[in-house]
Amino acid sequence: MAQSTADVAIIGGAVMGSSIACQLAGRDDFSGRIVVIEADPSYQICASARSAASIRQQFSSAINIEISLFGIQYLREIDDRLAVNGDRPAIDLNEGGYLFLATPDKQDILTENHALQTRLGADIAWFDTDGLKAKFPWLNVDDLAAGCHGLSGEGWFDGYGLMQAFRKKARSLGVDYIAAKAEDLTREGSGWRIDLSTGDSLSVATVVNAAGASGGAEICRQAGLDIPIHSRKRCVFTFECRDVLPRFPLLIDPNGTYVRPEGTGYICGSAPDAANDPDCDDFDVDYALFEEHIWPTLAARVPAFEAIRPGAAWAGSYDMNLFDHNAFVGAVPDLDGFYLALGFSGHGLQQSPAVGRGMAELIACGRYETLDLTPLSIERFGQNRPLIERNVV
Repeated sequence: MAQSTADVAIIGGAVMGSSIACQLAGRDDFSGRIVVIEADPSYQICASARSAASIRQQFSSAINIEISLFGIQYLREIDDRLAVNGDRPAIDLNEGGYLFLATPDKQDILTENHALQTRLGADIAWFDTDGLKAKFPWLNVDDLAAGCHGLSGEGWFDGYGLMQAFRKKARSLGVDYIAAKAEDLTREGSGWRIDLSTGDSLSVATVVNAAGASGGAEICRQAGLDIPIHSRKRCVFTFECRDVLPRFPLLIDPNGTYVRPEGTGYICGSAPDAANDPDCDDFDVDYALFEEHIWPTLAARVPAFEAIRPGAAWAGSYDMNLFDHNAFVGAVPDLDGFYLALGFSGHGLQQSPAVGRGMAELIACGRYETLDLTPLSIERFGQNRPLIERNVV
């Protein structure tokens, strides 16, 4: 059994852990050894590889909007930011925009959200039903009151490509990746000891828990912190439609079902109702969800989808924060050297650039230098002060 040391150990090497590692290693004021511990080096089951991979500014909380405003700029510049020896990554960013739709009973919420989004600089257009029908003639607006569409700065991209770009850049900056599971985390003097599935152990001053759905909550418990992070399954379905539907965005129906273009077809999904959303660690696809809920919703909203050809489907896991569906980010009070980047509830890919930057700032110099991420601090949980996000998708 080998024992080694590091200054910072990041548990979880998918998009969030690799973003933190990459941006910390790239700082001029940090020269310590960074180790990333990843239990699934193939990345076959990580959320980064199984997500619908999108980015939006249409949130109802200022911090989430600001995080994504930075994120879209980062994605636009990724070929320069994450280039390695002249090799420039490509993530096929498509700024097709989100289209949030509201029935009359939800119109006031949409209005309030739109006012906040545009005040913070998001490029979001408001449409009444006549405007929606004029811009999206394939859309059924009979039960709608209004909609908001991201004219720029929102869309979808290659999430797996983003994760690999962060990882490759981090490795080029000297970050070590260990293919192992963090089995046990214990206090060791003023730092931490991590016992690995390989039988080796690692002594570190700082631990960042970015393990996501696959062990993030257990690592917290080992550190002495009990938080409501749960692994919840989400399914993604693909289909083809024979009709050409121009300018199709990432459409969010009022009931939360989503659909967007993917290649020559479409991908779609929806969260199950709370009564049918247990903790889950399998990857079995719930085809009944598509047949009984998603397809009927989409066919009613877009009549051309009444005749489709279903394709492949897959399932993945989200690290769902059941306290308020927002991430816990930053240092944990009374647990010196223990940091969280956990509970992103499906928003990890789009939030990884800004959170990676913020965590690097916090670890390197003890404070946020650019965007203040303290609204996502774990302290809100202890104070029973949830960060309310109305636009949970």
